[in-house]
Amino acid sequence: MEYPTRKMKINGLSMNVLIAGEGEPVLLVHGFPDTHEVWRKQIPVLIEAGYRVIAPDTRGCGESEPPPGISGYKRELLVEDLRALLDALEIDKVKLVGHDWGAVQGWQLTLKYPERIERYIPLSVGHPTAYSGGGIVQKLRGWYVVMFQIPRFPEWLLTVGDWWVFRKMTAFPEEFPHWRENLSKPGRLTAGINYYRANLDLILHRDWEKTTVPVYGIVSTGDRFVTVEQMRDSANSMDAPFEYVVIEGANHWLQLHRPEKVNPVILKFLKAGILTKI
Repeated sequence: MEYPTRKMKINGLSMNVLIAGEGEPVLLVHGFPDTHEVWRKQIPVLIEAGYRVIAPDTRGCGESEPPPGISGYKRELLVEDLRALLDALEIDKVKLVGHDWGAVQGWQLTLKYPERIERYIPLSVGHPTAYSGGGIVQKLRGWYVVMFQIPRFPEWLLTVGDWWVFRKMTAFPEEFPHWRENLSKPGRLTAGINYYRANLDLILHRDWEKTTVPVYGIVSTGDRFVTVEQMRDSANSMDAPFEYVVIEGANHWLQLHRPEKVNPVILKFLKAGILTKI
């Protein structure tokens, strides 16, 4: 089933947002190279469970307006977009789920506006202290972040030869048609890469503040971009309950690759206290 989206003016930009269902609000934030559609296997499950789902295309992605220049993608602006979206929908407090860059934004949102987040479920990416201090294996898995800093070259490299490098990097052929359709639109690939260009310092190790919102992480063993350890070590950066679950064999897009395993975990984490067994 397809759910309609609406255009909302958020922080001076037009944001495309899916809003469906009734009940407690759950905010779903996608990453790169995705749109809100990366949650298509979770949205009906959450609606059936009695939640109101809010799933935006973040700035420059999908059908949301891209800001001019690299500086328009700084994490401070991304966080303010989410805060402003909650304000526009008159939501005081929300359950938050983020994946990839959406997880990065989610961690930052919990640090700046903890009073707005009831609980947080990051997929794949751990606390910024744990991610940036993830050691040599994590640095090697994030090699593309440095490559993305080169002007224009990544856009050429990823698309040359019918997107050969992109397809090899992602190694998820079932999802490639969605990505190609979306990223072939004018400016969309550059917009996604600009997230990395505007926030390179996130890979430099530093001790960020501790998170005061309960966090329930989900990470996968088949992820070629992040390690399980950087999610595990997020426990050291918490001043609130923390639990995480490992999905065996799932790739980076675990919510699409193994929804039958991920969805029950998300539902339990949305409802439960600290879980010791899944």
